[in-house]
Amino acid sequence: MNAIEIKGLKKSFRGMYALNGLDMTVPVGSIYGFIGENGSGKSTTEKLICGHLVKDSGTIKLFGKDYTDAGIRVRVGALIENAGCFPGSSIYMNLKMQCLNLGINNADEEIARVLKIVRMEENRELKFKKCSLGMKQRVGIAMALLGSPALLILDEPINGLDTDGMRIMREILVDITQNYNCTVLISSHILGELEKIATHYGIIRGGKMVQELTAKEMEARARVFVSLKVNDVKKAITLLKKSYKNVREEQEYVRVYDEEDVDGIVKKLLENNIIPSEIKKNKVGLEEYYIELMSGKGDK
Repeated sequence: MNAIEIKGLKKSFRGMYALNGLDMTVPVGSIYGFIGENGSGKSTTEKLICGHLVKDSGTIKLFGKDYTDAGIRVRVGALIENAGCFPGSSIYMNLKMQCLNLGINNADEEIARVLKIVRMEENRELKFKKCSLGMKQRVGIAMALLGSPALLILDEPINGLDTDGMRIMREILVDITQNYNCTVLISSHILGELEKIATHYGIIRGGKMVQELTAKEMEARARVFVSLKVNDVKKAITLLKKSYKNVREEQEYVRVYDEEDVDGIVKKLLENNIIPSEIKKNKVGLEEYYIELMSGKGDK
């Protein structure tokens, strides 16, 4: 079963289509990285799934049922834009009020549970306005986790966080999927961080899905390259282009794409008095894969 199945989804604003026939599949238990430039339709899709907007046409199914089904709606938690907390109230009181809104009877027990998940048990009495950005994001996730949802929808939860904040957020999201039976749909522009946790990807452009693939499929499709730092970049590129099809200068490095013959490349350089001081064999990461796909160079 899939947590989300979308077919032919359309949504327009003042005659302009934000989504124009979107298809999307999010497997149960996945961390689904939702990727696209600003205005591509990510937030609109998430708001439609949550019922914050009304679609023009198409279908949205959650766990095999229509997304408007009352029994399904209570299984969805979301953090879109901000946590919606009262600044002058403590973290505990904000969570308590949300428990009342949701009709949760064992509020204190549930609050303790979600604060443990987001690593904030010791901060429950801290006023929301005194929280750092990372803490506010974690409070928002705690709010979304009240009631043990089976699907968590997060819109840019790691934007603006420092390195430690992003690390904690990664750990929380992996913990949620592995230990709390929750599927996560997360949009982000920080692709390097998303790459560390996502099991599936959906790449959207102009309101349509360009490509969906698993992390393993992305890894298999990613192009290999040899990266070298040399004493004469221009001379090295001119020389290597005679023997290899795709040679580029990128950030003061020479990159030879679709090639794994490190020894052969180094031998050619040394024979021509070009000395490599750094040599790496690597694969294109998610960010570069995304850029190539958007430019029409990637595997479609």
